[in-house]
Amino acid sequence: MNRRVRRLAAFCVLLLVALLANAGRIQTVDRGDYAGNPADRRPAIARYGQPRGDILAGTEVITGSRDTGQRLRYERTYPDGPLWAPVTGFASQRYGTSLLEAAEDELLAGTDARLDPFPLWRELTGARHPGGSVRTTVLPAAQRAAFAALAGRAGAVAALEPATGKILALVSSPGYDPGELSGNGPAAARAWERLAADPGRPMLNRALGRTYPPGSTFKIVTAAAALEHGVVTDVDAPTDAPSPYVLPGTVTPLRDAARGCARASLHRAIVASCNTVLARLGVRTGLDRMAATARDFGFDQDGLTVPSPVARSTFRTGIGDEAQLALSSIGQYDTAATPLQMAMVAAAVAADGDLMRPYLVDRVTDSRGRTVASTPPVLLHRPVSPRTAAELRRMMVDAVRHGTGSRAALPGATVGGKTGTAQHGVDNARTPYAWFIGWARRDGEPGPEAAVAVVLEEAAPRRDDIAGGGQAAPVARAVLEAVLRDRAAGRH
Repeated sequence: MNRRVRRLAAFCVLLLVALLANAGRIQTVDRGDYAGNPADRRPAIARYGQPRGDILAGTEVITGSRDTGQRLRYERTYPDGPLWAPVTGFASQRYGTSLLEAAEDELLAGTDARLDPFPLWRELTGARHPGGSVRTTVLPAAQRAAFAALAGRAGAVAALEPATGKILALVSSPGYDPGELSGNGPAAARAWERLAADPGRPMLNRALGRTYPPGSTFKIVTAAAALEHGVVTDVDAPTDAPSPYVLPGTVTPLRDAARGCARASLHRAIVASCNTVLARLGVRTGLDRMAATARDFGFDQDGLTVPSPVARSTFRTGIGDEAQLALSSIGQYDTAATPLQMAMVAAAVAADGDLMRPYLVDRVTDSRGRTVASTPPVLLHRPVSPRTAAELRRMMVDAVRHGTGSRAALPGATVGGKTGTAQHGVDNARTPYAWFIGWARRDGEPGPEAAVAVVLEEAAPRRDDIAGGGQAAPVARAVLEAVLRDRAAGRH
């Protein structure tokens, strides 16, 4: 009997060893296969088993969480979703995450190792920490001003603090409510299908993810290249550009909408937005030097994130002839830029030639409010010298005081700007884009406090800078005014 008991005991020990070996194999060798199995609902249940951390703008909480009482317990909420969607993106149980919700997903979901002083214990127990919070650089007053000024028109606004690169406003229109996508039921599916089929593309972040021909706003880059490379040494001296200007190697005349552009000085050409002068200067500066200056301003650079990814702005280096270079130098042909990129151009001019890396996250904190990480200002490039930047600012100020950008002027402040109306479509048949880029400084302050870029997709049908000055400049004015008012009140 004892022998049988011993044999039975040995058999049970063998079974136990086999069971432990199999469990170890599953947890180590086959762990990846099981973790990636879509039938395994445990990760999703754990992920949505606690509230997601919040995103803030200033002291304003712009996200939340709702207890659904379902297996996937907590859904993301957005108290003012359409206003903040270009900043937050969406966090959906069905469709994943986008924009800031995607870039800071681990911290918001509570799985970021920076939240955990004892990572080994969390690995062994599978416990989750409460989600951390993301504090953005966005100024609520500027965001609301931009949203209200766009008034539902297709377009975008990007505003920056020149000295640091902080993003003060990021608006895209038409927009959507990301809260409609938060769940995993039929309502979220219907909302996704409706938004995906909308020809207005409301889920596209036009401020970061779409490029446009920048039109005459690119003339600031061309002027910078001409000054930096000594093609122009006196901005008030006459140039050799006729009006109209026959594009090199063609019989096609390039005309000016403004008067007095024939052989106008660079100063006059920026104020009146003369196509001929800047096209001719682009050709004289040459492709290599134009392309180098554009790169220093941020064009033709890959990998920019804020931390949401930013589309690549381009100044084509493979331009085949001088006629194409002339058109590219006035922001047409293949030149293309995001609104954020053009805000970077304005900000670099405002900051004495220093181009700061734009960023959207000021700092991230744990659930107790303790700072986990913060974003320091980073210098990307110095595309122009302080002397060139000062000349560009002087011309931009006069473009607002006496030229096409007069509707951006603000009392008690110095405003510099450049309008633009970019043609597009076959034979320029479609309604042009209206642009404005600029910066502002309160009287008595040492330097500009905000830079902005505005694009409107459906401008007035006139193909001159009246559309940019008449439609985009007032939007920029509203944003700049909101920033300066906030600074005057001492809130930042």
